[in-house]
Amino acid sequence: MEEGFAAASMSAIAARVGGSKGTLYNYFKSKEALFEAYIQRHCAWQQEAMFALVTLDRDIGEALTHFGRSYLASVLSDFSLRNFRLVIAEAERAPEIGQSFYQAGPIAGVGRLASHLAQAAGKGQLNLSDSLGAAHQFIGLCSNRLMKARLCGVVSEPGQEEIDAEVAAAVGTFLAAFGPA
Repeated sequence: MEEGFAAASMSAIAARVGGSKGTLYNYFKSKEALFEAYIQRHCAWQQEAMFALVTLDRDIGEALTHFGRSYLASVLSDFSLRNFRLVIAEAERAPEIGQSFYQAGPIAGVGRLASHLAQAAGKGQLNLSDSLGAAHQFIGLCSNRLMKARLCGVVSEPGQEEIDAEVAAAVGTFLAAFGPA
């Protein structure tokens, strides 16, 4: 993140982590493969943090609120935005990097949320026929305004109060559309 993908060399990476370039090449055949492994690990870590306490034993509004807060705090953080910008910058040159991120991050996360939503619908907590579409819509409701502002550098990392307000509005809108009839 300090030097950018193109400027970072395997030698510099090895020196930073305290190993040798040869050792890195034993594990990763290229800088792209190393970056892809990093993306996979980062996305898995983020998802575990976001879904850690999401249970459907509680009210669906509470579960969505908890998820939305975790999601926004994670994706709108300075660290995550630096990662996202790096992936986007590299995706034009190496589309497989963007595809890897998209599959490991956004699509996998939406799939997990869709599974939770389908379970809630099965319990009568939601009225929806397309849990995947509903998951995309909920994430969009949570992140649309703040994500754009953050990516454009217009606002700084939001505090808990701002995240809470954004998520409360998203949950209210979502439940108005998909709450039980």
